[in-house]
Amino acid sequence: MTLALSVLDQSAAVAGRPEAEAIRDTLDLAPFCEALGYHRFWLSEHHGLPSIVGTAPELLMAAVAARTSRIRIGSAGVMLTHYSSLKVAEQFCVLQALAPGRIDLGVGRAPGGDLHTAQALNPNAAYAAERFPEQVRDLQAWTRGERHRGIVAHPRGDPTDPDDAPELWMLGSSDYGARLAADFGLPYAFAYFFTDGQGVETALSLYRALYKPSARHPAPRATVCVWALAAETEAEARHHALSRDRWRLDRARGRFGALRPPDEIAAEGFTDAERPTLEAARARAFVGDAATVARQLRALAEALQLDELVVNTWTHDPTARRRSYALLAREFGLA
Repeated sequence: MTLALSVLDQSAAVAGRPEAEAIRDTLDLAPFCEALGYHRFWLSEHHGLPSIVGTAPELLMAAVAARTSRIRIGSAGVMLTHYSSLKVAEQFCVLQALAPGRIDLGVGRAPGGDLHTAQALNPNAAYAAERFPEQVRDLQAWTRGERHRGIVAHPRGDPTDPDDAPELWMLGSSDYGARLAADFGLPYAFAYFFTDGQGVETALSLYRALYKPSARHPAPRATVCVWALAAETEAEARHHALSRDRWRLDRARGRFGALRPPDEIAAEGFTDAERPTLEAARARAFVGDAATVARQLRALAEALQLDELVVNTWTHDPTARRRSYALLAREFGLA
């Protein structure tokens, strides 16, 4: 089975550097991954977090579109409950005009931050979450170029051509998103790295069993997003992964910050109380030399019956992150 690889970039902030540098690094990474042969380059949306500073994927997508020519570009995703579906449809119709046939519109219901920030973005956030299925229905119609509720989203594509529109994806890490994607006949992406894979088999099984064919997607289509890091040796990969290891342990205590240097973390070490959590996470991680990580990813894709995986990688050193993507591209024979 040929396995496509894609990228999720979150513009992770790095200690000791301006946050704007994380945004510029995202823009540099996109053409690099395109040249390696990756299929998609997705961008996340988070708010109020000093760790993840990509707050506006639609703006980053326009900049990435200007720097690339082949790779698909997408949001993973737009947190739809913060916004008007019409405005999101218009933004992505503009993106489709800028990069025809390359735009993915991934949407999610999660706030992408704390509830206080969510209310600042939309004072009616709680009500909007209840209306999420209706929002998706509106978005689906408007991005297809239909006159819906008496309104057309411009610039309009050809409403008779299902492919002349942004490709809508449903994102999730629970059964809810899987059921909704199945009901609307949409592709589904499971955030495997959110949950360390917990619930993925159930979500994908429900999605496939309940799927209702649509004009653009007559059969179910799913992927998962994993966190992976490859290096020349396992020891090197484990060293670079220390930045995320530390971040995850701190996050569990409600402490969010930029990625710290692995040398600094190695010198500090971990407490006895932290080690069981750390070792359990490491046992499930896709971290190691390139051949080992590639073998693990192929096994996961086979077990979940997937023909595409989306890879998210954080490192303090951007060179190590690029090297990881390059090594995986080589292992998978990407063109």
